[in-house]
Amino acid sequence: MKADPAVQRRLLDLAEVDAELARVTHRRRTLPEIAEITEVEQLVRTKQDALVAVETTLTDLDRDVKRQETEIDQVRARGERDRKLLQSGSVGAKQLTDLEHELATIQRRQGILEDDLLELMERREAVEADVSFARVELDKASEKLEDAKGRRDAALADLEAVETRRTTDRSTMAKGFPDDLLKLYDRQREQRGIGAAVFQSRSCGACRIELDRSALAKVKDAAADEVVRCEECGAILVRIAQPGQQQ
Repeated sequence: MKADPAVQRRLLDLAEVDAELARVTHRRRTLPEIAEITEVEQLVRTKQDALVAVETTLTDLDRDVKRQETEIDQVRARGERDRKLLQSGSVGAKQLTDLEHELATIQRRQGILEDDLLELMERREAVEADVSFARVELDKASEKLEDAKGRRDAALADLEAVETRRTTDRSTMAKGFPDDLLKLYDRQREQRGIGAAVFQSRSCGACRIELDRSALAKVKDAAADEVVRCEECGAILVRIAQPGQQQ
């Protein structure tokens, strides 16, 4: 295949654009914000689980407190009833003794229940503080996640702008190449990542391998308009005259 040396040199500009587009694609996949978001999402889930756990404990304690208060009310009502009977003076001696005994028992029971209620209330107060703390921690994690997402979206927007601009540049540049040369370049780029590279100092600019004596001779003996390729990686070798040399 033959192509004007100036056209071949323009392949390096095209390769530079393609390299930038490849970097954009790689950058999009490997944005540090993506890994950060994954990590913070896990943190948010952990904080959500922690909040659910303490809220569940608080709900259970609220139920226990209500049950305890109901039982205390029942005991108080029974004690009030017994006191009224004692004060009525309408009970016999045996019933009076039974009522006094029952009232003493009720008072002891009420004292135990009230102590238990106080303990429940103290536990509830502590758990309520835990709920408030868990909500604050969840809010912090959620804000951190939103911040990471915002930075990711901004970075993606920048990359998209670069990609759009350089894709337009590439489309314009591609029109300046013969079809067969562009097809060769694109096929090589798709297969190996780099379609064309400068040949300089005996080495291929794509694979960085120094050509052996035989391959070097072929490159040097090829006509200026001959399209030559690296025998190692297949990239189109663009020959650029060194100072003091003729192209």
